[in-house]
Amino acid sequence: MTVPATGKYRNGLEQSLEIIMLFLMTSLAVVVIVGVGFRKAGAALVWYDEVASILLAWLTYYGASLAALKRAHIGFPKLVDSAAPQLRLYLVLCREIIVVGFFVLVAWAGWQVLLVLNGLYLASLPSVSVRFTQSVIPIGAALFIIAELLSFAEIWPALKKATRRQLE
Repeated sequence: MTVPATGKYRNGLEQSLEIIMLFLMTSLAVVVIVGVGFRKAGAALVWYDEVASILLAWLTYYGASLAALKRAHIGFPKLVDSAAPQLRLYLVLCREIIVVGFFVLVAWAGWQVLLVLNGLYLASLPSVSVRFTQSVIPIGAALFIIAELLSFAEIWPALKKATRRQLE
């Protein structure tokens, strides 16, 4: 059995996001452990708090994209399941439009933020651009939209089929 094109993209995105998440979690753990160790030794690192905060934000955005891909975020499945079969398709479609619309807005706002931050650098690491650290906003939002659309493309045909069966 061949995997549909969306399935190939979904699998590739899922693997990529899992690798990114593993890297970010490992990096955050190392930064926190090293930071605590240096602080206990009486030689606190200047950059520790700022880098840990940035890594946590990145972990959140990329993790949300992975959750969207696996449909493991808030979606009110009990509400949808309890609705009449004709209403289910409408509710799922409305939910998708609202979620994708929200993240289009987040991506646009994130891009606007990047334009404002031009020329700014981290206080503790002056060689690191604030634009780089905040690029997670539009990138994470775009990944969330892609993940949402790929997962929707997988569930929509099955949902339509199940609804048709219930109506018969």
